[in-house]
Amino acid sequence: MSGSVYIGISGWRYVPWRGVFYPPGLAQHRELEYAARQLPTIEINGSFYSLQRPSSYAAWYAATPPGFVFAVKGNRFLTHMLKLRDIEGPLANVLASGVFELREKLGPFLWQFPQMVKFEPERFEHFLSLLPQDTDAALECALQYQPRMEGKVSLDAGPRRPMRHAVEIRHDSFMDPAFIRLLRRYNVALVVADTAGRWPLCEDVTADFVYVRLHGDQELYASGYGDEAIAAWAERIRAWRDGRQPRDARVISTEAPPDRTARDVYCYFDNDIKVHAPYDAQRLIAAVNGVGADRG
Repeated sequence: MSGSVYIGISGWRYVPWRGVFYPPGLAQHRELEYAARQLPTIEINGSFYSLQRPSSYAAWYAATPPGFVFAVKGNRFLTHMLKLRDIEGPLANVLASGVFELREKLGPFLWQFPQMVKFEPERFEHFLSLLPQDTDAALECALQYQPRMEGKVSLDAGPRRPMRHAVEIRHDSFMDPAFIRLLRRYNVALVVADTAGRWPLCEDVTADFVYVRLHGDQELYASGYGDEAIAAWAERIRAWRDGRQPRDARVISTEAPPDRTARDVYCYFDNDIKVHAPYDAQRLIAAVNGVGADRG
């Protein structure tokens, strides 16, 4: 038995994609509908910059087919501005802002940290301890939303479902086995981030799933992935999917991850500037499945 693999793109609203990936004349409000029928998953980027509205999440749910999965990028107010200080209220705001409207299409939360944030074990463990592991816990947290959110919340969490979280780090202080132990304690994934060598690329498996972000292997956010690189990532994804760790994994900790027969894998291309992302995602899907794919 193998895990499920979800390969897609980070965001979908990009002007250079219009008339290239998106057909000429396609209305902007139909771009998500189109992208979601070419790929099985998309990272929501707008939630990183500002809290979104429940009506937006509901519209995104309606625009996508059954089985589609959204990853939600956690709001930067917690990670970049507060730097994990006094985050209980803001985290409640995030969870109350409408994410429950994604219902069964709600996938992992991505929490991205800027390069200036260093690993401070106590503060980081407090953050991890607050992250809800299921929708019941998320609702309990969401009910503590701050007064400014009144009238702008959605609190129908529906049936209890698991929730997943992944963290993306960019400071060398995280290259510490204690950080890996913390992530494993809370079943939070360390994002495997390919950033053209700009920030650490670490492949420690720390959760019951794996989260990969491919920002470009030669030029950050811009370069496409060649056939050799696509084949290499496909091989790694198959290993993670089957519960294994690649033999040449670039790891922080020498401690092996917990044994599993399968892990789900989420992978998002963020090399969007030159319209590589959606095509690279399609090529990687084909490579993981062992079939050829043409750019088109």
